[in-house]
Amino acid sequence: MNTDILGQAITDFFYQHAPEDITVHAPDFDEDTIPVSYLFREHSEMPQIEQKALQLAYGNILDVGCGAGSHSLHLQQQGFTVTAIDISAGAINICKERGVKNATAQNLFEIKEQQFDTLLFLMNGSGIVGTLANIDVFFNHLKTIIHPNGQILLDSSDIGYLFTDEDGGFWVDPSAGYYGEMQYQLHYKGTTSDWFDWLYLDYNTLQNAANANGFICELILEGAHHEYLAKLTLAAHTL
Repeated sequence: MNTDILGQAITDFFYQHAPEDITVHAPDFDEDTIPVSYLFREHSEMPQIEQKALQLAYGNILDVGCGAGSHSLHLQQQGFTVTAIDISAGAINICKERGVKNATAQNLFEIKEQQFDTLLFLMNGSGIVGTLANIDVFFNHLKTIIHPNGQILLDSSDIGYLFTDEDGGFWVDPSAGYYGEMQYQLHYKGTTSDWFDWLYLDYNTLQNAANANGFICELILEGAHHEYLAKLTLAAHTL
C-alpha cells in the first residue's frame, strides 16, 4: 500500500485514544469498517479461533502481520520468544511501545536464514498471499523459514456465501478467477490507499495447495461465520 493507513490509525488510538474507524472499500460490495480498538483487544476478547492458535503455538514464533501486537504480547507473557513483523512501520512502532520485544517493519519474503517453530498467520492470515497464483511462491518461501518439525497456524474464511442465493445456487463467473480473490482499498481520516489484493481460501483449496507443495494440512477449528483455523506441517518426504 502506498500509505501507512493502518499505522496511522493504530498510532492515533494509542497516543490520543481518538479512534476513527478504518473504512474498507471493495468492488461490487458494500463498504465495511474496521474499529481500530479491535486491534488492541485482550486475549479474553479474541475469537475462539485466535485463542486456539495461541494455545497451539510453541517454540520460536514468527507473528506475521502482527498489527498492534496483541497476539505477540500474549505469547510473550506465556514465556515464548516472538518475532513480530508487519509492513506497517507505524504499527511496528506501537508494538514496541506496547512492549513487544522483537518487532520489525518487514515483508515476510525478506526473511532469510532464520527458522521458526511456529509461523502465525491470523486475522484472515491467508490474505497476505494476495492471489491464488502466488500460493506456490508463498509455500516455497515458508519451507525456507520453518523448522523441519515446525508448524504453520493460519486462519481464513470461505467467502462462497457471498455468491450464494437464497435457494442455495452458487453464482460466480468462471472466467473471473478464484472467488476468494478480493481487492480492497482502505480509507482513514482523509487518506486513501492504493487498491491491493487479498486472498480468502476455502479449506479444500488450501489443503490441495498445501499438499501439492509438500505440506500436510489439518483442519483444527471451524467458526460460526465460515472461518476456520488450519495447521500445516512439512510432509515427511520434504524433510
